[in-house]
Order: sequence, then C-alpha cells, then structure tokens
Amino acid sequence: MDAAHVDNDLVNVLFTEEQILERIGELAQEIETDYDGKELLIVGILRGAVMVMADMARAFTRHVEMDWMAVSSYGSGTKSSGVVRILKDLDTDISGRHVVIVDEIIDTGLTLSWLSSNLSSRNPASVQICTLLRKPEALQMPVDVKYVGWDIPNEFVVGYGLDYRERYRNLRDIGTLAPHVYS
Repeated sequence: MDAAHVDNDLVNVLFTEEQILERIGELAQEIETDYDGKELLIVGILRGAVMVMADMARAFTRHVEMDWMAVSSYGSGTKSSGVVRILKDLDTDISGRHVVIVDEIIDTGLTLSWLSSNLSSRNPASVQICTLLRKPEALQMPVDVKYVGWDIPNEFVVGYGLDYRERYRNLRDIGTLAPHVYS
C-alpha cells in the first residue's frame, strides 16, 4: 500500500520505501562487519519488525539465522502500558550465541530494556539491539542501542510494520498518523 492510498490519514511521510531500504542495507552492513567470523542470530520482535527483519535478512551477504519473539507492552491505544508480556518465546537456545534483537521502533524503551535483560540472563555470548526508529524524547528507560536507523520526534508513526489498531502495517513508507485518526 502506498502513502497515496491513506493520504488523508497521514500528516506527512517521514521516510520513503527507498530511504528505508537503503538505511536497512547500511545497518546490515554494520552488523556484518561487527560480527565478521562469528555466528549470528537475529531475533525479530513480532509483529512490527517483520518488514525490517525480512529486508535486513535479504541485505546480508552471509548466512544469518533468524528467530522470533512476540512481546507486548501496548494496549489498543497509542501509549505503552508499561507491563511487558512474552506472547511467543524463542525456539532457539541462545546460550553462547551472538544475538542482535531487531525491532521497528523504540518508544518508551520499557519493552526493549526488559527484553535485553531477559535475553542476557540466558547466557548468550552477546546481546545487542538494532532498531529502525527511536524516539529519544519518549524514552522512560535507558536502552543501550547499538544500531539505529533514525531518531524521530515523539509523534505517532505508522507504516513499514508500525500499526495503529493493526492497520497501516503494510504501508510501504513511514508517516506521521493524523490525530483525527486516533483521537
């Protein structure tokens, strides 16, 4: 779905599909360089990171293993509930493994801070975080993020995996959702 299909629902387009794919390719290259000669497991956070994970995996020029987790700290609205729940755990034992958590956005930092701590307790060789977007003004919990696509303002954004009530995930661009949609 293109931004033109939901034009009245967006205030503006922050990043086009082309910009997103280019930045994901750059992040994949950084990760490949950092983990040269090491086995790597990338862990996508469902559902939002599906687009990022798919495009990132294709951008790698080497073998990379993937697994998925589903965690939630959001209700049906636009604000974090602050309570993190594991809805689907890893299928892979990460003991002794190099793990990069891949997410589409870090908002309050509550989910990724908790998740990083949880995975670190499972005795991996290392745990790092990669996110396409980060909202520094919204952070309530410090999160050590090694790979960041872009820092963005504290606005509600949709597209490229980001949703509002399960809509807009398949939007190819990332845009700011108009307040009239969620007010």
